[in-house]
Amino acid sequence: MTSKFTELVIDCADPQGLARFWCSVLGYEVQDEEDGVVSIGSPLVPEGKNRLGPVPPTLTFGRVPEGKTVKNRLHIDVNPTDVEQDEEVRRLLDLGARHADVGQGDVSWVVLADPEGNEFCVLAGRRP
Repeated sequence: MTSKFTELVIDCADPQGLARFWCSVLGYEVQDEEDGVVSIGSPLVPEGKNRLGPVPPTLTFGRVPEGKTVKNRLHIDVNPTDVEQDEEVRRLLDLGARHADVGQGDVSWVVLADPEGNEFCVLAGRRP
């Protein structure tokens, strides 16, 4: 028996704001919102974790009182689907991301941080 990856929970100060950012990044939509918790997911697979087989994971943003203090131990990698990496990086910066240095050196990916400082990578040369 195995499990499937269905959801990633992210602690944050502003669940609605961070959900809006990641909806714009991923083309997701809000699927549930209550009591300081917002879940977003793919509109192409609205049944999400209830579907048999692999699914695009939902992201759930939960309000916590403490702020982020150190580099993430887990991060999201995104792949541009219809533009080159540099154009996607510009789009994400326009949405509110910023460049981040986690000691990556000279690599093919670009490290950014979302509006609350959570690092994520924009990969190059890979199409999903």
